Amino acid sequence: MEPHEQHEYCDFVNCHCSYRSLAVGHQYSSLGSQPILCGSIPGLVPKQLRFCRNYVEIMPSVAEGVKIGIQECQHQFRGRRWNCTTINDNLAIFGPVLDKATRESSFVHAIASAGVAFAVTRACAEGSATICGCDNRHKGPPGEGWKWGGCSEDVEFGTMVSREFADARENRPDARSAMNRHNNEAGRMSLNEKMFLKCKCHGLSGSCEVKTCWWSQPNFRVIGDYMKDKYDSASEMVVEKHRESRGWVETLRPKYNYFKPPTERDLVYYETSPNFCDPNPQTGSFGTRDRVCNLTSHGIDGCDLLCCGRGHNTRTERRKEKCDCVFHWCCYVSCKECVRVYDVHTCK
Repeated sequence: MEPHEQHEYCDFVNCHCSYRSLAVGHQYSSLGSQPILCGSIPGLVPKQLRFCRNYVEIMPSVAEGVKIGIQECQHQFRGRRWNCTTINDNLAIFGPVLDKATRESSFVHAIASAGVAFAVTRACAEGSATICGCDNRHKGPPGEGWKWGGCSEDVEFGTMVSREFADARENRPDARSAMNRHNNEAGRMSLNEKMFLKCKCHGLSGSCEVKTCWWSQPNFRVIGDYMKDKYDSASEMVVEKHRESRGWVETLRPKYNYFKPPTERDLVYYETSPNFCDPNPQTGSFGTRDRVCNLTSHGIDGCDLLCCGRGHNTRTERRKEKCDCVFHWCCYVSCKECVRVYDVHTCK
């Protein structure tokens, strides 16, 4: 576990306003094992409170979705200067990092919104809630050599839940709300983009005399990889103000005309990220001192870039590992225990 990385993930997250993007109530660590009192959850706006009361049985899935979004963020950024660090005992679980409209903010919004849609969709297909279930809209005529069966996952319902809950605070006429809404939707659209036909064979000895197929979501790692690519190619925007009947409204337009404009599936941002090299309470940066780096890598996880040119320390570690494993018929594996020595490099 990297320094500063939280050991317990939050269990209930409220998709919060643009400057405190995600907020957590750690007292809800047992959410799902006891009745949910929507009125006692801190930070909910009236629309979220009404949603919680109307869909109380799927709220544990909403919480699970944000949790897997945070876990995926920490996986995707594990070798970068900012490694999606979360903070204990803080309503804004990422601290001030998301106060600015940066690439990092765009990714967190997208992956959390996708996580909520993903978890709710899966819970519905598994029968965890009575208000939703399988998707019966995509039956149609069977394909060649197969027929519809199983339980197609209703990603439209999961997307609706994510949109209604996560976007509830993004109703202001400013640039940050516009950015958050766009990135939330881009994250949700990634699920539709990656749905695939999953099939199962039936017949004697596993033969495919009959094959049934249904629509399924991919492993969430597929979504994380896809959104990380979107982060790397995110479009920088500029803020424009214009007057409408309701008053001044801020919108976003691409900063550079010679690049292809972003689509609704792309991530957008309009403020520059800090370099995250040194600790800075104002930006929420923890710096990279004592972070483990890869001596042989020339990428961002390498000691040159991750350590921001400060150099690195090297120490040896002795680790006990299983070795010389042998499979015995039938059916177990026996292993010896070996001690191996590793060089560990950490940033100065």
